[in-house]
This record gives sequence, structure tokens and C-alpha cells, in this order.
Amino acid sequence: MSEDIWKIIQKHLNYSDEEMKMFRADPRNQDALSKTALMLNKTIVAEVIESHGCDSGHKAGDKFYFDGRGVSFLTKLSPSRVCIFALHSVALAMPALAELLYAGVDPNKMRFKRFGCPDVGVRCGGWGHVVMEVKVEDRKKAEK
Repeated sequence: MSEDIWKIIQKHLNYSDEEMKMFRADPRNQDALSKTALMLNKTIVAEVIESHGCDSGHKAGDKFYFDGRGVSFLTKLSPSRVCIFALHSVALAMPALAELLYAGVDPNKMRFKRFGCPDVGVRCGGWGHVVMEVKVEDRKKAEK
């Protein structure tokens, strides 16, 4: 990577020169950054598969969208009202999806790709429960 790219990254992360030296010393960081273009062309979609008693009103078919690295929630594409607990459970999938992309493996082949909100539902003493399934799509397809 060029020095100009490293300077952009340093500015973006607000790293001191000492912190940037540590960051650059880890070869995994350069490898991950080399995959940035691939990940910028992807969108992670979490689709509600089941919902019952959800206080935020999420229903089957609702979709939550994230950038290809799983770092940023794409609010303009997602429902206007979003349960923080639903987001929390989906956040658990993001490192696994990113790691598969970094490794050049199709993240949609992940075996365990369903996540549920921590509310256990009325039968178990809670209010409701939501199950979501994550997948990775090409950016153009996801934004249509």
C-alpha cells in the first residue's frame, strides 16, 4: 500500500504516529485493508424471519442493512424504528461474516446464520421474540 493510503487511514482513525506504527506492524491489518474494495461493494442484510410480540413492531420480511464490513448501520435503507436488542444480536454475526470475506470464503455459506433478540417471549416470561437471518449481497442488488 502506498504511503498516501496509510496517511488517509491514520487520519481516518485519528491515530498518533506511535499508534500508526503499531497498527502497521501487524500484517493482518494490511491484509484486511487490502480487502476494503471488495467489502465496500457488499451489503450485509439481516432479515426478520419470525416475529411475535415484538414491542418495536418488527415483522417477518423487515430488513436491516449494514455496510460490507458490518461496521455501519445503513439507516436510509432500514426501518425507521429499530430495536436496539435486535441490532445487538445481529452484531454478533458481523465478525464472522467479515472474517469469511477476508478469507475469500462465501459468507452466505456460514452454517449458523440465524440470530434472535434476547427477549425470550411471553411463554418464557418475556414480551416477544424476533429471529433474523443474515446474508451478504452485492451493494447494487441490496440498494434496489
